[in-house]
Amino acid sequence: MQKLPQVSGDAVIKLLQSLGYDVIRQRGSHIRLKRITPLGEHNITVPAHKVLAKGTLSDILNKVSLWNNIPKQELLEKLR
Repeated sequence: MQKLPQVSGDAVIKLLQSLGYDVIRQRGSHIRLKRITPLGEHNITVPAHKVLAKGTLSDILNKVSLWNNIPKQELLEKLR
């Protein structure tokens, strides 16, 4: 597996919106997104920081991968 890139929260939010997620609210620097998937309603929170921590980015990508049945590697390629 490739190393995780350094990306901003805004870049991750744009990726999620391209997958069909909608912004439902924001509280401080944390933005909440929602999408209806075949598995049900998926809500995810993304911090709108300049650079996301590697663990935070990995966790977000893992959850999006599971809920949308998209390989994590494919999400990483779209994010670059």
